[in-house]
Amino acid sequence: MQSQDVAQRHAAASPDGSAGPVVDVEQAEAALVEHYPRLVRLAYLVLPPGLGRGRRVLTAHALVQRALPRGRKQPSPIPAQFCGRDGGPGYGLVRLRVLRTALEAAGPRKGLLPGRSHLPAPLPQVWGLRLFPRSGGADELALEQRLSELSGAARAAYVLRGLEGLTDPDVREVLKAAGVTRPESALAEANSVPEQYTLLASPEFDACSLQARPTDLMRRRQHIKAALAAAAALAVCGALVAMPGGGWGPDGAAAPAYAENPAAEAALDPGRLTRVAPTAWKSSARTDFSVWPARGPLTGDKALLRRALAVWARPGATVRVSATPGTQAGGPPGPPQLLYAGEVDNARVVILHDGLRIVRYAEPTDATEGAALDFARVDGASGAEASALVLGRSDGNVRYLTAPWVKKAAERDLMKPDAAPTGLALTGGVTAPMASPVLRAGGCDSWDVLQLTGTDGTGLATDLGELVPAHLTAGRPGSAGEASGTEGLRAWAPYACSLAAERSAGVRSVNAWAYAQQPLPDASGSGEWVCTRAETWRGDGTAALAQFRTPGGAVGAVVAKGTDVTACGARDPQVLAGVLWKSRSGSWYLLAAGGPDTASVRTTGGVTVSGQGPLLAAPAKQGAQADLKGTLTDGASISGLR
Repeated sequence: MQSQDVAQRHAAASPDGSAGPVVDVEQAEAALVEHYPRLVRLAYLVLPPGLGRGRRVLTAHALVQRALPRGRKQPSPIPAQFCGRDGGPGYGLVRLRVLRTALEAAGPRKGLLPGRSHLPAPLPQVWGLRLFPRSGGADELALEQRLSELSGAARAAYVLRGLEGLTDPDVREVLKAAGVTRPESALAEANSVPEQYTLLASPEFDACSLQARPTDLMRRRQHIKAALAAAAALAVCGALVAMPGGGWGPDGAAAPAYAENPAAEAALDPGRLTRVAPTAWKSSARTDFSVWPARGPLTGDKALLRRALAVWARPGATVRVSATPGTQAGGPPGPPQLLYAGEVDNARVVILHDGLRIVRYAEPTDATEGAALDFARVDGASGAEASALVLGRSDGNVRYLTAPWVKKAAERDLMKPDAAPTGLALTGGVTAPMASPVLRAGGCDSWDVLQLTGTDGTGLATDLGELVPAHLTAGRPGSAGEASGTEGLRAWAPYACSLAAERSAGVRSVNAWAYAQQPLPDASGSGEWVCTRAETWRGDGTAALAQFRTPGGAVGAVVAKGTDVTACGARDPQVLAGVLWKSRSGSWYLLAAGGPDTASVRTTGGVTVSGQGPLLAAPAKQGAQADLKGTLTDGASISGLR
């Protein structure tokens, strides 16, 4: 009864007729504690990315912790219906105070002296560590870039829509209450960013789940007394240091060096980078990244190369680091090979190869703070798997750097096998921009892939959000060929959209195998069974998808999946899968199909039946569950994918 009385007291209307209910400090504190991670994420997203990831984290926590009202009771400036998905009046008040101070920090200074929101927060403070959120994938990086181009009010509008789930009228009211003079303009500006609201819940923007790195341990030990003496001077000069301008230092965004030794110095010396001759690939027995020449207009920019090597060895707190699964993100073991250095869209890009990994360094051309460092494992890559690398992505497009043996490049819609490819201009091995399927928002009505023609023929590769595009093949495992042929294109067309399930998974290649055609029980034609298998660079994490397509169907449907299995692979080119299918007359059937070497199929559970040969069809009830087993022609047993 006591909690009910308190709730009624808190929900009472303000006696002075204000728009929202009265909120006391206990209610506001309870809302702050309950929704603390959500409020910190909101503040982190609204704060300007130019602060750097480490400073944004601490500032976001400080703004939330300072959001409690000073008075004992305070009316909420906004009605309860604008408080969000699961927040009450206390949450609405605290969120508004957080939003207001975050917008003040994102805006310009008013007058000569900085306001409270522009000053470093006294609490929280972290000594001896650099804290920053975990790195996300390519989608999060692209969204971060787009949000950084918006004004603070527009970022707030986007976050209130996506993170808080508010409608545009509610967003307009909250922005007005937060002091935004033109909320309509903020909403219109936010419309320029695609609606990728699910990405706002990514660890990339979680300022509560953090990674920690040490500061400069050697210098901290040697100069602690000098640091104490200089603390007062640093406090005065801190605001000046944080002001924009000044450009890149000798090591760019790299962290301070921990130690010096000859091997480490050699790996960081741009003069000792390996540079392959432009014609070396013609006489080499290898067709891999080791024979790629150094290309790009900035291969002679030693300052840029030095920054790239230094950041690779010691990425600082403002560097966004990403790595494909199973890829080590450590420094170079020795002087790496230079593959490219040049400007791509709005960034200076350097691509390096250390024999096992491809490393891409990118820094903004406008010398703003921050850089990106991406790692991809490529050990054993050869031929088609070493024919292209991603240079950059922007505005829904992707550019590739191609191998020196590539003669022609084209863009092809994998879902339209009979359509002719569109040629892509090659300039110094760099393709013109083409549509990237991983950057497209909305449904899947096309899937654009890269078609490369070289000395060994024509092949296809697709962007899956990583540095190295995945090689596409078609045919029976062990004897599969390039997917660029007529049969390969038709095999892939109905199943191209299933490639979206392999984004950012470290995929090396994907094969499509049409392993069975099954006559349907209602005599309406034959259904097609296809198994697609994604191989990874690290070996584990492979994924096999059994897909089924009815006659006339534009796309196939995934009916079973196996992870870390040998099915549909060169080691074990076998597969067995089933599906409950409804005929035109409304009858339900269990359909199952195995590969060509399947001698018999049997089911147990909700449907019990067996049959000779690789195909099985039996009447079933809607929702029935069955276990599939099969026997191969050599007597071995096989289980169905689930």
